[in-house]
This record gives sequence, structure tokens and C-alpha cells, in this order.
Amino acid sequence: MPAPPLIGLTTYVADVRWGSWERRSGVLPQSYYELTAAAGGRPLLVPPPGTAPDGPEAGADEVVAVLDGLVLTGGGDVDPLAYAAPPDPQTGGVDPVRDASERALLAAALRADLPVLAICRGCQLLNVELGGTLHQHLPDVIGHQAHRSAPFQFGDVAVETVSGTLTAEVFGPKPVVKCSHHQAIRDLGRGLVPTAAADGVIEAVELQGTRFVLGVQWHPEEQGDRRPFDALVQAARRYAEERSVRRSA
Repeated sequence: MPAPPLIGLTTYVADVRWGSWERRSGVLPQSYYELTAAAGGRPLLVPPPGTAPDGPEAGADEVVAVLDGLVLTGGGDVDPLAYAAPPDPQTGGVDPVRDASERALLAAALRADLPVLAICRGCQLLNVELGGTLHQHLPDVIGHQAHRSAPFQFGDVAVETVSGTLTAEVFGPKPVVKCSHHQAIRDLGRGLVPTAAADGVIEAVELQGTRFVLGVQWHPEEQGDRRPFDALVQAARRYAEERSVRRSA
């Protein structure tokens, strides 16, 4: 039986307390890696290294070389300087180290045609890495806060997917999803196509010409939705098989 595909999941840094300990730590909600494992993948947590001598980007190609798939996870806002915009007063949680680390991993993954699932912040990072821009505070654009009523709160949003896309295949035509985002895609990055929307807001994208690059603005891990992780792991398994054939040729 072949080994399960190795799926990298990016993490973030936070002050964490457990037992009598309190430390600055690389963390990720359990739901991300348990859904990855339940889908048949072997999760590998990838933290952003702040003290690497060559910077947070160092070693991205080497990391991607051992992976069969990559999940860009949720978190704070992407630095607006990355898309040449002045920071909005509502922009927060910016972590330049995480931005640099994840953009390097993503760039390496795209060069390798590695399967990528990008969730919420990850979807925004995907767009920025490909030259796109973001709305920095969505309520100023659409006039309401249905996509995030308050920080760290998840609400139900009905989205409509585009027929014939991977997004529609995975989630169906009109899924109700868990959202918690005050930013969203404004100008699309190179090669990205919108594949789901709500309130005129782009809620999912796919990258043309790749085996599997799917970005969703919502949080499937918050509702225990294994479907996108199943799709990623299936693509990762094919990637691993093809790589094995190339190495043995």
C-alpha cells in the first residue's frame, strides 16, 4: 500500500498557554490537520521561521520538494505593501514573517505544479502573490458585515458557485458556508478565475493551467467539511504517483 500523501499546512505564531506553560508558539487549529488526515493525507505543520539566516523565505523549494500538497491556512491580514496599497485603519494582524514564508512556499508550489488549497487568508495571499489586490475592509465596499460580524466570529453565508468548475464539483451549486473575513479579492491575480461569489464578493478562485489550485474565502474546517480536503488529497496522491514514475524512469 502506498504511503499517504504528505500535505504541508502553514501555521501562525501566537502566545499560547497550556498547563502551567505559556510560550510564543507555532499554532494551528486542530480541525485543519484532522480533516487532512481523515481525507487520507499525512499532515505536516510548516511554521514561519523568523530567525532563519537567509530570511523566512529560505528553503521553500526544498520543503515543497518533499510535499505532495499544500494548505495555506487562515489568519491575519496580508500586508498591504505587498500590493502597493497604504494600510487601511481596519487592517490588522499583519505578520511580515508569515507573509514572506508563505509567499515563498506558494511560489515554489506553483513552480512545481503542487496541488494547493488556499483558505481565507490563504486565498487572499494567492491572489496577491499573482499580482492581484484586496479590498482592505469589505463593509466599506458592500455596506454590511455579513461576511464577518465581529473578529473571530463565523457566520453562515450563501454562496453561488460557477457551473462546470472544480469549486462547483466540490461544494455543489449553492453551498452555505462559514465566513469570517473583512477583506476580499479586489483585482484578480494573473490566471485566476472567480468560481464562487456572494453579495458581489469573490468567494472562490481557481488558477488556470494547473492540476489543482483552489482558493476559498470561507472556512470549511470550521464546519467539518472534508470535501475540499478530499479533493486536495486525491490530487496530491496523483501528484505523488506521477513523481514516483518520473524518478524511476
